[in-house]
Amino acid sequence: MLNVLRKQAQSTLIQGVVLVIVIVFVFWGVGANMNNNRNSVATVNGEEISYQNFQRAYDRTVENFRQQFGGNLPPGLLEGMGLKQQVVAQLIQTELLRQGGQEMGITVSELAVQHDVEKMDVFQQNGHFALSRYKEVLSQNRMTPTSFEDGLKADLQTKRVTDGIGSFAVVPDSVVEDYLAYNGEEIKLDYVALTPEAFTEKVTVVEDELASWFDKNKEKYRSDPKVRLEYLFFKYSDDSDKVELSEQELKDRYESEKAAYQKPEQRHARHILIKVSEGDDASVRAAQQKKAEEVLALARAGKDFVELAKEYSEGPTKDRGGDLGFFARGRMVPAFDEAVFSMKVGDVSELVETPFGFHIIKLEEIRPASTRTFEQVKDNLAASIKKEKAKGLTFKRGSKTYEEIMRAGSLDKYGELDKEKVETTEFFARSEPPAGITADPQFLQAVFTLNKGELSSLVELPEGYVIVFVKDIQEPAVPALTEVRDRVVADYTAEKAAELTAQAAKDLLDAAREKGSLASAVGPELSVQATEYLKRSAPASKELPGQVLKNAFTLSWKDKLAKDTVLVGSTYYVYEVADRRLSTDPVPEAEKEKIRQQLLSSTRSELTSSWLAEVQKTAKIWTNQTLLQ
Repeated sequence: MLNVLRKQAQSTLIQGVVLVIVIVFVFWGVGANMNNNRNSVATVNGEEISYQNFQRAYDRTVENFRQQFGGNLPPGLLEGMGLKQQVVAQLIQTELLRQGGQEMGITVSELAVQHDVEKMDVFQQNGHFALSRYKEVLSQNRMTPTSFEDGLKADLQTKRVTDGIGSFAVVPDSVVEDYLAYNGEEIKLDYVALTPEAFTEKVTVVEDELASWFDKNKEKYRSDPKVRLEYLFFKYSDDSDKVELSEQELKDRYESEKAAYQKPEQRHARHILIKVSEGDDASVRAAQQKKAEEVLALARAGKDFVELAKEYSEGPTKDRGGDLGFFARGRMVPAFDEAVFSMKVGDVSELVETPFGFHIIKLEEIRPASTRTFEQVKDNLAASIKKEKAKGLTFKRGSKTYEEIMRAGSLDKYGELDKEKVETTEFFARSEPPAGITADPQFLQAVFTLNKGELSSLVELPEGYVIVFVKDIQEPAVPALTEVRDRVVADYTAEKAAELTAQAAKDLLDAAREKGSLASAVGPELSVQATEYLKRSAPASKELPGQVLKNAFTLSWKDKLAKDTVLVGSTYYVYEVADRRLSTDPVPEAEKEKIRQQLLSSTRSELTSSWLAEVQKTAKIWTNQTLLQ
């Protein structure tokens, strides 16, 4: 929820500026001014950035990364990227913007903050701001209204400063036209693709050379360690028949776990999305809203909603008629969710605005909330409880056997008592285990941490428990060439074929330069492929990888042949520009305006970055490295 609050409190422009310029500040201020407050993480022109503010910003950033990685952060990720320094850098730039705003006379009133809070969806109930909801949400996130509003005020002021600096940005028509010309340029290519497979038969294996090659690469063939085992396996299934369950016990468990069998109400909806992003200019937003209103009028007039979605929707569900399937409350963004769960079947909504744009929604079907009955889940519940109880019995059986092994002195001596059958294996590597439980990852993990002559503890597996004894270990060794000859010949041949491919590609390009064209240099064993006219943005294909097209567009208009061969995977490409032209396709005014706004946003970010770089030259910045260790 805190992340939602921060997203609503910050503008897209500010976030974009942070991304563009944060690197400027990452290495700032390693000064030795020990007169600064040791409880501050930094000072900017005498203004302190408290450790408390740093910690809040750091925690938010960590939580964002945690969500991106599905809840678990890879070890060492935060330290490796220097996250603490980056967070301090962001706080420093925010403070510089705030100070710059003060010098410019830019202020934010309490009333402006209040209005911003009241507009946030997260604090609303039934479409209106609710003070109780406001306090509840902040309390859940360990924030007070004062601290939240102070942060929001700083965000608003930063936005006004960046808007003020960005207001000087201008994108002339000529720049837009140049951009369109650049992206509209098209080329046709002739190319030859050479693969190692075509040269494999040309490789001759000479025994002396093969032996020399093996000697240089023999570590690649070093064997994995191998183990020979004895083990006892205790299956859960052997104990499940001993478990008896009463009807009442099943009913009691059902009642205690009833929530697990409940299914919330689900709704099936379709939507038509007319896209609008936060960075779009007001004129673009107005045009998109008008388009959405026109489509809404068609839907309200009885036009087929599926066909309207296929024709007008700009979202990923367009091709399936805007179908979103069934979903429960809370799965969609708040405004969309609220609209869907207030509709009746067959209703078409008003325009619903979300961060993605304008939505027109049609409710197709409602599945009421339901709970699976005891009779419906009885058999599965019984099987689950039986397995649960059998597991406990199996554990006791395995533990008792383990104690008997200890008293007997070894697994071999215990086996002589004929109480349990001791299973054995031949030598095997971890990468090539025998079939059965010996191939289970948990089994292998336990086995390959043991030393020769060592007995494991009771190891839990998905289907039972196991006790393992490592009878013997074969240490890794480099085999003789005769033992791995087939592998060595295959690897040697593949390497030599790749070398022949590279040389053939180079020779072909040299011959094309000498003869003036690719077609005149190609022999009967090769064929020249031709493309249609392609733009820079053309998607990569299996036949022509994107790297080849990218390289071709780096050539000047006077150059035809590639400057060098292009290696993609194991295939070498030699290409020639057969033709080049500027696109004559007309560009709609709406698309031109969208590009202008994108260029304008980029220019504004560059202006802000330049302004901050100038401010940095005279700013007195100190960071407390001790607190950032």
